[in-house]
Amino acid sequence: MEIQGDDILFSNFNYNPDYYYFLYVGDLKTYTLNSFVKETLERRIFGRNVRFVAIVPDVCLQYNYSNIIVINPVSSADMIANHTFSEHEKPPKMSCRISSNRFMTAVSESKAVRTLIDTILDNQNQLYINMYESVVEMTLDEIDRVAILGPDKHIARHYNNKIVQYKELQSIVPLIEGTTCKGLESLLEITTSCRKEWEDGVFVSAAYSAAGANSAVTYSDDEVARRFTEDSCEYLVTRYVPHELDPTVLAVVANENEVYIAGIADQKIVDGNKFVGSSFPSMVTEKQSDDLRKYTVAVGKVLGKAGYRGIFGCDYLIDLDGNILFLEINARKQGTTLEFCYTLEQSLPEGAPMLPELEYSAVIENTFPSHTMEMKKNIRGIHWGTYNHKLADEQVTTGYIPQNPYERETFKKVARKELLKDFVILEHLGTNLKVMPGTFLARVVSVARSHEDVNEGLRQGVGFIMQTIQEN
Repeated sequence: MEIQGDDILFSNFNYNPDYYYFLYVGDLKTYTLNSFVKETLERRIFGRNVRFVAIVPDVCLQYNYSNIIVINPVSSADMIANHTFSEHEKPPKMSCRISSNRFMTAVSESKAVRTLIDTILDNQNQLYINMYESVVEMTLDEIDRVAILGPDKHIARHYNNKIVQYKELQSIVPLIEGTTCKGLESLLEITTSCRKEWEDGVFVSAAYSAAGANSAVTYSDDEVARRFTEDSCEYLVTRYVPHELDPTVLAVVANENEVYIAGIADQKIVDGNKFVGSSFPSMVTEKQSDDLRKYTVAVGKVLGKAGYRGIFGCDYLIDLDGNILFLEINARKQGTTLEFCYTLEQSLPEGAPMLPELEYSAVIENTFPSHTMEMKKNIRGIHWGTYNHKLADEQVTTGYIPQNPYERETFKKVARKELLKDFVILEHLGTNLKVMPGTFLARVVSVARSHEDVNEGLRQGVGFIMQTIQEN
């Protein structure tokens, strides 16, 4: 069965009824995480080889991945509009990043995807959907025998709300001084008043904000008025705290008593709130590490009591006096999830469940496997760093870096000292593409046995990426 439809920009998938399938719906950057889900299902579902179909919004020159279906309604509209150009006048194919909500809506409404689901369910009794984040716009799970292999989407939506977090965690974690409000008039009144005391800046976030979207460190009323325009929105207003470390803790919750800590990494934040990458091991002290774990377990128990099951993360900052302050819950997988899977795989005894298996057990069985183990120390001396190269303005690419699917092998070789250091460039979109602002052009992952070598690998990787961008 070939996948065809007006909304399908690309597909290299052909259905084979001899395999047990699950769907992945999300960005190409977490495609490889599905290998761990595949291995989990093969252990749990006897007698069937498992494959996955990846439905992604990433528009690339070519795909060095199997079983891909590309759906991106914004890029589709641009290509249709440009059909009127003659061949020599036609602009490059356009690649853009769209919101998770719009992408999930397009996938859920796709006739081609629904036909594929019907075909798969003719040959297996259950179809799982794996996603980076469970969102309410995903409605394919309303089909009989289709289920999301992750947290309940309505509970995730509730706890991704910054206002909810601030109100419900008052006695659970150390929060930054602040308040909440609704509407622009109230927002301006509060920020004006607070600015007199908070000389380092006033941080404003809409109820829903991720990776720097809908939030900002502000220094004037004009800046607040320009940046925030939704009058019906609720806002969280907090004091901006100068700091040097932005640790993030990745975890899994199985119930209100079982919370698994995968590890702590340091985020790289620019302009006060924009996430561009992470590094491991964290630079926090042992005491700070213990406290970060304690706070995250406490948050996980709140989530677990509410019925949340699966992977989540908590972001913190450590101020200049060494105090830990909570920033937010990410009720979803985090940017560190894939790299922590590779780290855990090389650090835990063979057979210990990885994060996707822990999430599977949490969602399906409401508990963790009996042989679950946490990584207490970095016994293999693995160091890694990531950098997401997002474009600030429109560019046309003039070069191409082949998509590298061997990040997992890089971790293995460094852990076993077959390599001292290496870096990989992942998910480069390709050449002669019009790439819109806010789009990830490529990602660099550097793995080594020291922070210095990791940073050198990141610098080299970013340098290669910059050579593929046309100078304005």
